[in-house]
Amino acid sequence: MKAMISLVFSVLWIFCLFPNGPIQSPPARETFTLEQCIGLALEQNPLLQSSHLLYQASLARIHQAKAFAQPNLGFDSDLQPRLFDFKRSDESYFGLSQSLDFPGKRSLRGRVATQESLEIQADTELLKLDITYQVKQAFYGLLLAQQILKYAEQDLELSRDYLQKAEIKHEAGDVARVEVLRARVETAKAENSVRAAVNEVRLGRARLNFLLARKKYEPLEIAGEFQRDSLRISLDELKQKALSFRPEVKRLGFSLEKENLRKTLGQLSYLPDFSLGLSRHRLSGVATSWDFTLSFPIPLFFWQPQKGVIAEARANLEALRREKEHLSNAIGLEVEEAYANALMARNQIELFEKEILAQAEEAYNMFLFSFQEGEIGGLELVEARRTLIEARKSYADTLHNFSLALAALEKSVGQKLEVDSHD
Repeated sequence: MKAMISLVFSVLWIFCLFPNGPIQSPPARETFTLEQCIGLALEQNPLLQSSHLLYQASLARIHQAKAFAQPNLGFDSDLQPRLFDFKRSDESYFGLSQSLDFPGKRSLRGRVATQESLEIQADTELLKLDITYQVKQAFYGLLLAQQILKYAEQDLELSRDYLQKAEIKHEAGDVARVEVLRARVETAKAENSVRAAVNEVRLGRARLNFLLARKKYEPLEIAGEFQRDSLRISLDELKQKALSFRPEVKRLGFSLEKENLRKTLGQLSYLPDFSLGLSRHRLSGVATSWDFTLSFPIPLFFWQPQKGVIAEARANLEALRREKEHLSNAIGLEVEEAYANALMARNQIELFEKEILAQAEEAYNMFLFSFQEGEIGGLELVEARRTLIEARKSYADTLHNFSLALAALEKSVGQKLEVDSHD
């Protein structure tokens, strides 16, 4: 009986501690690599899905442009003794007619629609490049935020340890009250830095989730590291590749071809379309006969195409040529700027790896030894440690800048670049 009462009280005690049931573990966070993030974004991004649908619509317009006109079925009842007295009409026609384009026009319209479809396809490729770059920005930004958070937590751990030691020494009468106050200020600053870093990680996950078409605060983890590899290709080669692979250049090429075809189509407008007709002719008192008709327009107002369609196509061609010249110069400048940023960031990485990080580590070890020997106070050690952490933060920031510079360079060239692996 006592055992039963104890069991009941134990159950009631558990329910008092956990009124909402057992504690549930937080949902597991999915882990994505950079390539997985890019693939998911290209698959699920609503703007890209919209662009694909627009491309499908443009393919349908090719069939519309090449479609034949529908034939006409005609009936003509003449000389009726009374209205709608079709039986006793003295004459009637019943036949079929078909409008036909002059040979070559229908094919040209289809080619114009094909070039328009290729323009939309190039726009889709440009959107893919932009989305890929945005995903890389968000991915590397989250990597940096996580790295900064790790260093901020290390700084906070050191500050709390120093505060604890300062309070113990103050109680023992070894240090003044001001030393404890300084330690508390340093700890408060470190706590604030951790809060800011945690918030930046949270926002970084939200930005990446947005690009992956996921819920803003859906659990997310990433697996990867910053780029540290050197480029294998020269600036001149990069510029040549950009002029070959950039979707904007391809789109202008399609636009130029389209306007050339429209100009040719305008010139063909001088050649008339025609209509063929075949009908059965009934005339009262006369044997039934067949009629054949051929009709076509006379290009009497011959100046209209020259001032209309042809003039428009010529103006568009000239405008596109000027735009292509400007785009080539702009792409060259963009590639050169991204290349310079990548080289500068890579040089900074080498400087950190060869000098700055080692010197900061060495300085910290010297301060640590002096502290252990009682030559300096804890605050000096905290500052030395903080200097080392700031150096590591700056190194992470440099790696982040180089990764973004490479991503910008790939976007400016229009394709993924080959790099030399760095050990």
